[in-house]
Amino acid sequence: MKQWLILPKKVFQTRQDVTNANDHRAIDCVLGPWGQWTQCNALCGTGSMERTRQVTVPPRNGGTPCPDLRQRRGCFGKSELCRSSEEVARILPDSFKRNFKDPWRRPHMLMKEVKHSYCVWLRISQASAACRRVSWAAQLVTERSVCAECQSDAMDSTGRCVGDGLEATRTFWMAVTVPGCHGSWVRVASPWGCPCPQHSMLFV
Repeated sequence: MKQWLILPKKVFQTRQDVTNANDHRAIDCVLGPWGQWTQCNALCGTGSMERTRQVTVPPRNGGTPCPDLRQRRGCFGKSELCRSSEEVARILPDSFKRNFKDPWRRPHMLMKEVKHSYCVWLRISQASAACRRVSWAAQLVTERSVCAECQSDAMDSTGRCVGDGLEATRTFWMAVTVPGCHGSWVRVASPWGCPCPQHSMLFV
């Protein structure tokens, strides 16, 4: 009678077996370095800036997830335009034309250099209820665009009218002849051509 000798089975691991085993290990998220902080999003006053980072190795198999990829912090805008943003424009209806020929002007007025007018288009951001009391100011309503002309007699030494607005930044205005009528606006265009259409505004 033959007897069979049973030997223990030897286990051989191939390279593919090792690779498959490693595929199941947990891989944590790996991030790159933080980028530079962006510029403050407010030209003047309180705003915010942010920075971001990228994922270099995404998490797998239950590894540690990625933390926030974006950081934000407060900032205070100090643009050169800040002084202009604090100005308050004083406006009148265009019926108050100032640049006209006056034979009774004094000699020193005749010697004054007359500068070319310029116009700005401004979108009303906010207007007080008092503006509704007078017909010319009633057009100063939220989201409406108005044209305001800066004439020579209203210009300062730099050749501009105080409060003529800034693009992408809210500035303020007040109606000279309407008590309590005031608000804010944002400049949307500044064409060279003037005058503005009829029933527009003048800077004082």
